[in-house]
Amino acid sequence: MSDIEYRPIKKVFVANRGEIAVRVIRSCRELGIETVLAVSTVDRESVPARLADRTVCIGPPTASASYLNMAALITAALGSGCDALHPGYGFLSENPEFAQMCVDNGLTFVGPAPHVVAEAGDKARAREIARAAGIPVLTGSPILTDVEAASRAAAEIGYPVLVKASAGGGGRGMSVVENDDELRARFSAAGSEAQSAFGDGSLFVEKYIRRARHIEVQVLGDRHGGVVQLGERDCTLQRRHQKVVEESPAPGLDEATRSRIRASGLAFAEAIGLDSAGTVEFIYDADTGDYAFLEFNARIQVEHPVTEAVTGVDLVRQQLRSAQGDRLEFGQGDVTTTGHAIEVRITSESPRDGFLPRAGTLVRWRIPDADGIRVDTHAEEGYVVSPYYDSLLAKVVAYGTDRDDAIARMLAALSALDVQGVPTTADFAHFALDHTDFRTGHVSTNWIAETGLPEFLETP
Repeated sequence: MSDIEYRPIKKVFVANRGEIAVRVIRSCRELGIETVLAVSTVDRESVPARLADRTVCIGPPTASASYLNMAALITAALGSGCDALHPGYGFLSENPEFAQMCVDNGLTFVGPAPHVVAEAGDKARAREIARAAGIPVLTGSPILTDVEAASRAAAEIGYPVLVKASAGGGGRGMSVVENDDELRARFSAAGSEAQSAFGDGSLFVEKYIRRARHIEVQVLGDRHGGVVQLGERDCTLQRRHQKVVEESPAPGLDEATRSRIRASGLAFAEAIGLDSAGTVEFIYDADTGDYAFLEFNARIQVEHPVTEAVTGVDLVRQQLRSAQGDRLEFGQGDVTTTGHAIEVRITSESPRDGFLPRAGTLVRWRIPDADGIRVDTHAEEGYVVSPYYDSLLAKVVAYGTDRDDAIARMLAALSALDVQGVPTTADFAHFALDHTDFRTGHVSTNWIAETGLPEFLETP
């Protein structure tokens, strides 16, 4: 349990942009909480800027000078009279120094307590916590100081290995290497990417599973020791180690394995003392049926809507309640999952050009409006897609009575989506979801690179 002082939240500083800023602002509004939004100079006229009660410009477009500028964000939050700060996901959401700065300056950090964020961000420490809790752990190294240390660690673990950023997620600063030459060639670039994305260039390596599925458990805690798990999500369909499609519940698991994975997620959340929303990530070996702990994300996830769809739990609302010291509104026995939900990330990228991000202006933006469809977005006609930030435009979520129903609804929604001005991943997502491998659950984290994308490129 945290020793942070509890108080009702009256005004939240939203230290993020895009669709997650829209999501946080709307949840705050439903709870009667005022919002102040941080904006860079290119985001002053954005959809979330219009939705917030007030905006404060915190710097120029580059993330390092705006959304990663801790001093500017704290100053803006205090200067606008906010008593809490919501970091969203990405940027500084998992930076323990920033979380502690909020607390030290009298701001309620809407997320796990700083010591939880710190332990989660220390990948070696997180693995120790998992191992002590009796959870299977994937073999990995401590934080690495240089390429020579990385080379020694990789040789001990055995190739292939993943080089990963310690401070973040979303596939940034991550690379699969097959041998020592590749490791030495890519190590510096991975560190630079991590530094640019998260303000921290530290790396570690872990064993790479070739036929892997990515399964994660949504967990939720309060600051009185209450912790629950809200089921699992399958996030296996990925490109460049970044998720394309997420769904809940995970298909193709026998009930015994599903129960063990959920129990492991809950055990980790209890062991780390989780007091907000978080996600415990696992790797599942499709060849052996074994699973192992990967990491813990001490924040809200991009894919949280699929869990909301099958459980009926508003996760951002729960974050805000936990941050102000409220107890969870339900216990583990009250959590049930019904139906099936699938989320597709619509990004301004060109699948036929290796998912290369593209900037531009949306000259047409028509999103689907149908039963069982939810669209989280900050985009609109005339929106200028900036080269400075993540390429995510929208998340389309389909909910159905079962997986086949959810897939059918999603395919119809993707067909109804009409975007012009920039290329998007919608057509590829339609291709992938309609593929026999996806429908039968026979995909792995490298399916797009090895199977899906080549087949897609051959279609007219």
